[in-house]
Amino acid sequence: MDWSLIISILLNCLYAGAAALDEDCPTLDDGDSLSQTQLLDRLTHGCRYDRLERPITYSETGQRLPVDVYMRAYIYFMQNLEAHDLQFKIYALLQMRYLDPRLNFRNVSPKRRQPILGEEHLRNSLWMPHIFLANERDSSILGLTEKDILTSISPDGTVIVSNRIKATLYCWLNLKKFPFDEQHCSTVLESWMYNTSELVLHWEQKRPITYDGALHLTEFVLQRSWSNETVINADLSDLRHGAFAGNYSSLSFTVHLTRVVGFYLMDYFLPSMLIVAISWVSFWLQADQAPPRITLGTSTLLTFITLASAQGKTLPKVSYIKVSEVWFLGCTIFIFGSMVEFAFVNTIWRRKKSVPVKKLNSKHILKSTLSPHLLRRRSHARSRSFSGTALHKTADTGSLGGTGFNNYLTINLPITTIKEGQVLDQQRTSRGVQKMDVNFVESAFGSMGSAQSTGAISAASSSQTLTNNNRTESAGHQEEIDLSGWTTLTPQEIAMWIDSRARFVFPLSFLVFNLFFWTFVYCI
Repeated sequence: MDWSLIISILLNCLYAGAAALDEDCPTLDDGDSLSQTQLLDRLTHGCRYDRLERPITYSETGQRLPVDVYMRAYIYFMQNLEAHDLQFKIYALLQMRYLDPRLNFRNVSPKRRQPILGEEHLRNSLWMPHIFLANERDSSILGLTEKDILTSISPDGTVIVSNRIKATLYCWLNLKKFPFDEQHCSTVLESWMYNTSELVLHWEQKRPITYDGALHLTEFVLQRSWSNETVINADLSDLRHGAFAGNYSSLSFTVHLTRVVGFYLMDYFLPSMLIVAISWVSFWLQADQAPPRITLGTSTLLTFITLASAQGKTLPKVSYIKVSEVWFLGCTIFIFGSMVEFAFVNTIWRRKKSVPVKKLNSKHILKSTLSPHLLRRRSHARSRSFSGTALHKTADTGSLGGTGFNNYLTINLPITTIKEGQVLDQQRTSRGVQKMDVNFVESAFGSMGSAQSTGAISAASSSQTLTNNNRTESAGHQEEIDLSGWTTLTPQEIAMWIDSRARFVFPLSFLVFNLFFWTFVYCI
C-alpha cells in the first residue's frame, strides 16, 4: 500500500475544504478598499452575523448584559383630541439607538470615519429591537415611494434607526368639567419580545421629547410634557406580551392639554344666556295674553334644547355628570320656570272673586292667593259670629221684664254706645216721618213707669237696628275685613303683582346660579 499517495489525497481534500470555507465566509482584510455595500455584506454575512440573535455583551465578571436601547421622539404634528372616540393622532419621528459590537468596522476599515447610511433595505439586514406602541389604535410608517426609514451604522458599531410614523392613540378622557377640562394623554412604548433581562429601554439624556416650533392645536393648549421610564409586569392573565410572562421595559411621555373655551363661550354659553333672558320678556306681557306668552316660552325652550343637543353630539355617552350638563339643566329650569309662572298668573287672572289679604307683603299675598277659599270661609265665619253676638245682646237688653236693662244697644263689633236721644235723632234724619214721643209712651203704660217706657224705646231702637243690619248684611264681610286691617285685591292686581316680582326674582336667581357655576368651574 502506498501510504504517501493516501496522505497526499487527504491533504488535498483539507486544502479544498479550507478554500471552500474561505469562499463562504469572505475576509475582512483591506476593508478600506471595499465599497460601502461590500463592507456591509461582509459584516452581515451569515458566518459572522445572525440577525435573529440580539447583540451579546459581557461584564467584567463575565455576566451577560442586556441591550440598552435609547429612544428620542420629535413631534411634528398633534391632532385635536376626538372626544367621542377617546383618541388623538400624532405625527412623529421616533429614533432608537443601541450598540451592536458585531458591526464594529473601526479596526477593519480604519480610514472610514463616516457612518454608513441606508434605508429600509439596510434595516432589514440588521437585528432590530421590537418596540411597539402599547396604547395605539392604528399606526403606520410614513413615506411616498419608500418608507421614511433612516439607518445609520457608526464605526464603533452604534446603530441609529429613525422612523417617521403616524399613530392613532387612545386617551382616556375625563370629561367631568367639560368644556373647562384638562387632559393628560400618554404615548407608551414597550418592548415586545425581550424582557428586562435581555433588553432595557431608556430615554436619551438630552432633550428626549422635542416639539416642532410650528405645532399648534386649535382646541387645546399644550401646557407641558414629561417623560417616564418604568417596568411593566406581564403575566398569563392579561397576555399583554403574548404568552410570555415577565417584566418588560417601558417608556412613556405625557402631554398636559388645556381646552380653549372661547369657542364654547361664543357658541354655547353666551347664546344660552340670551335665550334664558328672552324667556323673561313674557313677564312684561299681560297675564291674559296667552298666545304670545306661550309662543315665547315654547320657542325659547325648543331653541335652547336644539343648541344643547348639537353641542352634546360630539361627546361620548359617559355615566357621570358633566359641567355642561349642569349648565343645560339650570338654564332649562329657568326657561321652564317662566312658563310655569305664566300658567300660574293666567289661572289667577281668570278668577271671578277678589282675594282678602291681611297685609300687603309677599308672604300674605301668596298665602291668600294659594288658599283663597279657606280664607273666605274663615272671614264669613267671623262675620256671622260677630252678628249673632250683637243680636243676642240686643234681645236681652230690649225685653220689658229684663233685669239686665241698660240704656245702650250693641249692634256689631267694634262695640258702639247708642243713647236714646241719638236713636230718635237718627230715626228722624233717616226716615223723616216716624216720630216717637217719650211722654206718650209714659201715659200709655202709666204704672209701668219710666223704666218700662225706656224699655219700649230700647225695643224700638232694636227693631230699627235689625232693619239696618239686614240692609247692610251683604257688605258685612267687607266691613269686617276693613275694620280688622284686611285688604281686598282683585285677581288682576295679584297677577300683575306676581309678574312685577318675577321681573326681579328670575334675573337675580340666574345671577346667583352663574356665581356658583363659574366659581365651581374656575376655583374648585
